[in-house]
Amino acid sequence: MIGLTELGYLGLFIASFLAATVVPFSSEVVFTALAFGGFDLWTCVFVATAGNWLGGMTCYYLGRLGKLEWIRKFTGVKKEKIDKFADKIQKHGNWLAFFSFLPGIGDVIAVASGFFRCNVWIVAASMLLGKFFRYIVWMYLNGLFL
Repeated sequence: MIGLTELGYLGLFIASFLAATVVPFSSEVVFTALAFGGFDLWTCVFVATAGNWLGGMTCYYLGRLGKLEWIRKFTGVKKEKIDKFADKIQKHGNWLAFFSFLPGIGDVIAVASGFFRCNVWIVAASMLLGKFFRYIVWMYLNGLFL
C-alpha cells in the first residue's frame, strides 16, 4: 500500500483534507515528512492550507444540512433558548471559524458555523486565515522556517 508521503503534494492535500473533517487524522505528520524530505516548504504550506480549508468547508456544509428542530427534539432544549443562542452565534460566530484549526474543537466549530447558518463568505475567509496560520505556526515549531 502506498503511503500518503509517497504521493507527495497530493498525499499532503488528502491528509490535510481528512484532518479537517470528522475523520481523526494528523496532516502535520505528512507535512513534516515532506518538508524534511526536500519538498518546497511554501508549496507544502499552500497545499496543506487548501486541503485543510476545503475539509473545513465540507464540515460547514454538513452542518448546514442540520435542522434547529433536531436540537429541540433530541435534547429537550426550549425553542427560545435555541433562538437566543443561534442569534449570538450568527452575530459573532462568523469569525469564530478562524479557530477551526484547533485540535478537538475545530471540527465542532466548522459544523456549528454551518448549522447556525453563519455567513458563508466570512466563515470561508476566516477559516482560510486560520488554516494558513496553523501551518505557519507548525513550520516555526519544527524549525522549518528560515
